[in-house]
Amino acid sequence: MAEHAGAARPDAAPPPAPLQRHILAEDVYEAVKAMVMDHVIEPGARMSIDGIARILGVSPTPIREALARLESDGLVVKQALRGYSTTPVLSAAELADLFQLRRLIEPWGAAQAARRMDDAARQAIEAELATILDIPDGASRYEAYKALAAHDARFHDLVLQLAGNGAVRAAFERTHCHLHLFRLFYASGIGGQALREHRDIARALVSGDPDAAAAAMTAHLSASEQRLQGAAE
Repeated sequence: MAEHAGAARPDAAPPPAPLQRHILAEDVYEAVKAMVMDHVIEPGARMSIDGIARILGVSPTPIREALARLESDGLVVKQALRGYSTTPVLSAAELADLFQLRRLIEPWGAAQAARRMDDAARQAIEAELATILDIPDGASRYEAYKALAAHDARFHDLVLQLAGNGAVRAAFERTHCHLHLFRLFYASGIGGQALREHRDIARALVSGDPDAAAAAMTAHLSASEQRLQGAAE
């Protein structure tokens, strides 16, 4: 009997090429992302696919893939007949608008998450806090602080996930706000302060106190805006 199309023999080894290509694509994405975050490619500057490929020693194909991902992140934009450019950093007015949106969503989300708190949610919060043990205060390059930036995004997303409203969570995710805030300014000691505030929020959440959770989130957002407003100006 003929084998079904696509069925692998039990003794067949999996081909390594897709895995290797995935690793290369991810590495290139992170490398180009670092160039944007560190302003090696200045905000608003045009991006040369061939030039970046030469710098990184790769073909143009993974560069194009990386730029498409960065476009979805809101870090680059593609224009007809001009190609890719980096997006500008947030202005002071845009930063204020973003935090106004966050104050409408996130304290509510924290209160809802506290109301819905159970053992699984407590474990998820504790596990996320455990992902960051060293605080790279004073670091000014993306390579040094990208783990903290990723934690920041995951922590705030987790709070909205635990709040239980998928539409709100999805809408907030589309802002990519944490990536843009870290791009704006990192070298101000914000890492340690932000993480301490996350722990304050976490304590209020695991206690199941909606008012305390909302207050802790509001305090964190206000402090974050104050830390970043000077950079935007």
